[in-house]
Parts: sequence; structure tokens; C-alpha cells
Amino acid sequence: MYAIVEIAGQQFKVSKDQKVYVHRLASEEGSKISFDKVLLLDDNGSVTLGAPAVEGASVEAKVLQHLKGDKVIVFKKKRRKGYKKKNGHRQSLTQIVIEGIVAGGAKKKATKKAEVEVAEVTEEVKPKAKATKAKKTEE
Repeated sequence: MYAIVEIAGQQFKVSKDQKVYVHRLASEEGSKISFDKVLLLDDNGSVTLGAPAVEGASVEAKVLQHLKGDKVIVFKKKRRKGYKKKNGHRQSLTQIVIEGIVAGGAKKKATKKAEVEVAEVTEEVKPKAKATKAKKTEE
């Protein structure tokens, strides 16, 4: 079983007990976190594709440590001009381990009151749209 999940703006293909380095998260070391934006879920061949995310699915993870990545050297030079610029960067990362993938959670059902309000709103919008079209054709 694997899932494609969005973590800190990036998409990762994760499975159980996998260690992943992601951009720095605001969680403490040892804390458990949950990612709800699961884009794709594969359970032994049965693929569930979200639009944009799979409802009720989540990925449970534990923060192992915060660290810095390898240093990247940025060197700019323009030949015959005497221009040289050296710069470096180290990305702040968080190492997490995936503890589990939850395929389907408790789905929240809309109350009857909420459904009635949605129906009233859609009924009100349609006549107004027709009225504006009629005004435009008169002009």
C-alpha cells in the first residue's frame, strides 16, 4: 500500500515505515502529525484518485529530527569582467517516518438544515442570473 501525499507544498510517494526528508515543519521532535491532503491511494492494485484529495484518507507520521541538508554552492562569474560572486545555501529539513496510511475515515454527513440552506441559495442565484441576462438583451 502506498499513497501520494502533499507535505509542505511538495508531493511525496510514501509507504509504511518509510523515512522521508521534507521541508522544515513546525512540529517538535517526537511528535505525531497527520497529513490530510492525500492525492492518490493504492491498496494492492485498487487505485483511488482524489479530486483534488481523497476524502477521509490521511497519512500518519512521526517527526524524528530537524536537520540541515547538504551545502549548495552558487558561483557566478562573468569572464573578462572581474566579476565573481560565491554564495552558499543549506536547506532546513525535517526527517519523518510514516507510521501508517488510513484509507477511509469517518465521513461527515451534512445536516438537513445545511442541505436546506444550500438548496435555498441555489434557487436564489438562478433567477438573479436570468434577470441580469434579460437586462443585457434589453439594452
